[in-house]
Amino acid sequence: MIRDNLEKVRQRIQKADVHNQVTLIAVSKTKPASYLQQAIDAGQCHFGENYLQEALDKIEKLKGQNLIWHFIGPIQSNKTNKISQNFDWVHSVDRLKIAKRLNDQRSNNLGRLNVLLQVNIDNEPTKSGVLEGEIEQTVAHFENFQNILLRGFMCIPNPDNSEQSFKKMTQIMQKYPNLDTLSMGMSSDLELAIKNGATFVRIGSDIFGKRV
Repeated sequence: MIRDNLEKVRQRIQKADVHNQVTLIAVSKTKPASYLQQAIDAGQCHFGENYLQEALDKIEKLKGQNLIWHFIGPIQSNKTNKISQNFDWVHSVDRLKIAKRLNDQRSNNLGRLNVLLQVNIDNEPTKSGVLEGEIEQTVAHFENFQNILLRGFMCIPNPDNSEQSFKKMTQIMQKYPNLDTLSMGMSSDLELAIKNGATFVRIGSDIFGKRV
């Protein structure tokens, strides 16, 4: 089932991705390592996790397979140490305090941690992320960090106006030609996201099934 689902998602991406720039992240939160192994056997190597302890258990069980791990969930200050040591990408950096902790706690021998600044593109009080007007000032601080590397932005738009939000994110990206990554788009709207410049799409239910 997972192999077939992955193939369907890949076909959707391929059809929409005229510039061949999109990487599929399989969002595997709440799913057991055995499900991830099925995806790995079908050629998937990028996995997105929201919950730290659950992710660490899977990272341990699946080690040695050249996987790329993305932390995409909310980040509490007391979790930054283990996130900094065990992940290749962090999508959900929503404030400078978290960026500084990740930088200070990342081991030098691991190389720089790729991070994305989470943008609250629709200014929703229930969502994390910097507001559009705060982006420029926040981005400037990343030049001071030696152990993390700002690669771009992530957003979770309001589904009622996701295309408008995706367009705004593309306009923001254009202001930063040295950044190359835009993480946006999920199972329901990946085509719209790709059309508007996404380079990472985060797909969970269409690969692994609905969460129980």
